[in-house]
Amino acid sequence: MQRLLRRIRNHRGDIVVGMLKVIAYLGLFAAFFLFMSINNWQLKHPSRTLATTLLTWCAMTGFMHGVYGGYDIGRKKSKPIITNMTLGVIVTDFVTYLQLQIMNVNANKNTSLEFFGKDFGYLVLTVLIQAIFLIAIVRYGNHLFFSIYPPKRCLLILGEMEEKAAIIDKLNHFRLQWQVADAVTWREKELRSRIEAAEVVFIADVPGGETMRILEICYDLHRDVLCKAQLQDIMLSSAQQIVIDDAPFLEMDYHKMTLWQRIVKRMGDIFISMVILILLSPLMMIIALWIRHEDHGPAIFKQSRMTIGGRYFTIYKFRTMYVHQELSAVSATQDDPRVTRVGRILRRTRLDELPQFWNIFCGDMTLVGPRPEMLDNVEKYKSKMPTFVYREKVKAGLTGYAQIEGKYNTSPEDKLMLDLMYIENFSLLNDVRLLFRTLTVLFRRDSTEGFQVQQEPIQKQSNRSRNVKIKKG
Repeated sequence: MQRLLRRIRNHRGDIVVGMLKVIAYLGLFAAFFLFMSINNWQLKHPSRTLATTLLTWCAMTGFMHGVYGGYDIGRKKSKPIITNMTLGVIVTDFVTYLQLQIMNVNANKNTSLEFFGKDFGYLVLTVLIQAIFLIAIVRYGNHLFFSIYPPKRCLLILGEMEEKAAIIDKLNHFRLQWQVADAVTWREKELRSRIEAAEVVFIADVPGGETMRILEICYDLHRDVLCKAQLQDIMLSSAQQIVIDDAPFLEMDYHKMTLWQRIVKRMGDIFISMVILILLSPLMMIIALWIRHEDHGPAIFKQSRMTIGGRYFTIYKFRTMYVHQELSAVSATQDDPRVTRVGRILRRTRLDELPQFWNIFCGDMTLVGPRPEMLDNVEKYKSKMPTFVYREKVKAGLTGYAQIEGKYNTSPEDKLMLDLMYIENFSLLNDVRLLFRTLTVLFRRDSTEGFQVQQEPIQKQSNRSRNVKIKKG
């Protein structure tokens, strides 16, 4: 009976969420076409312009949904949903607006392309109305969702109980979704009864064989499971299912990038870096003069880093610390006194990374890939985590999965797993997606959050930890 009531409740919630999702996208659609049709009579009647504009807007909305995610109430907090959807709708509106202006170049409308014409004001108003609408419907949607769905009772199954505090700290950021009701190690004798009492099971740092045993129990009891990713999980995540004769196999290719993909990726790096260096050269000149004016030191900071195949190169960044302080072996902490006033602004806005487009143009780096680590850190990490060397399968990048999903002070182990997720699931389409998603980092306050005064520990792969100091990567 309880299971039947739970199904009814779930279906009721699904219907509500589905209706809100339809309302959200219809509202965005209506706002764009309502304001754009004020000065474009073609959008008020069946026409080629209406059909083309409608198709462009819908296609871009679908693409941006794949890049940024959609109306994911109940799965994410309101702020990231609002940020992601707003960025997506801005790109969608801009591309559709550009297509509309191109269509308007004809004998009956405009003799030339008018990008900043009367329609541009309506475009700005459209984006403003859509942003306000998204704030309202996302906040209301999450409020309604969690009034229908109370937090799920969670069971933590850990390798050691010492890991409990760290996992709970992360889950506490999502109290409306999950409530930790119990925590045990995989050695617990009454494990099945503990799992049966929970709605969701989190598995972290449990030996591989025991993980499979726990998964079988959860599968048998119809329980949702979240496993903290380990190397073998990531390696298998990109495996292709094939059948040889009548035997099922999982095929893993070591070389994730084909020659054609390497060529396209390199051509994209050259073109984009060249365009940005040209367009932003005035801004980079202003930043350099600003840095020189504050303390009369050099504007550019240089340091040796490591890229594909363990090869060394010199990375370029705008200097954000006082002269000689960036050579310190201590990570940047919150309110770090070594950071200059200009440096704080550059770090917060990520403008200190602009000179790395020269590294990309020269071929030392790529647009998307694992961030290049300091050489001292590389040796430390390799001694504690032998799998750290797997990051060297690809070229170091300006942005990557670890930078978008992680934070500045994310643990080295978690950053490594995020980097390996990117490497093992490489595709050119995913690179495009990550480039668009990099914009979301600018709206996250924790993306540049420094370490606390006590530095983060680095764990051995045997799950025992030692405290070591780490530096900025």
